Amino acid sequence: MSAPSGVPVPSAPPSYEETIGINVSYPHPYPVPEQGQKPDGKGTNPPPYMGQPAPVNNPVTVQTVYVQQPVVFYDRPVQMCCPSCNQMIMTHLSYDSGALTWLSCGGLCLLGCIAGCCLIPFCIDALKDVDHTCPKCGALIGSYKRL
Repeated sequence: MSAPSGVPVPSAPPSYEETIGINVSYPHPYPVPEQGQKPDGKGTNPPPYMGQPAPVNNPVTVQTVYVQQPVVFYDRPVQMCCPSCNQMIMTHLSYDSGALTWLSCGGLCLLGCIAGCCLIPFCIDALKDVDHTCPKCGALIGSYKRL
């Protein structure tokens, strides 16, 4: 079978070795280990000298690290380890007037509660910001802002 130009058509595609140009008759590009030789080419290890001490294995020390998850503070006491005094504590809560307290007061003034009723939000802890402190060392641990 031949092509119209008279050039014969090959019967099969070339092999992989022929395509990339590998000649299988060449020696390996890396040394092949002989019988009784390690693959790294260095041979077997010689016995240690009589005056040479045996190698000492150093013991491995393991250190355990505990990672404390960040504490999210709300309007309830939290049991935790105080970062200041490293004691297990239940946080002490203190309430301060914040943005929600002042906005509530201003809203009541706009509704006409001018005769002192607009000061009611300053008496309600649920409208105030919360500070968490350590009862043992008194350090401020965290805060919860209403707004």
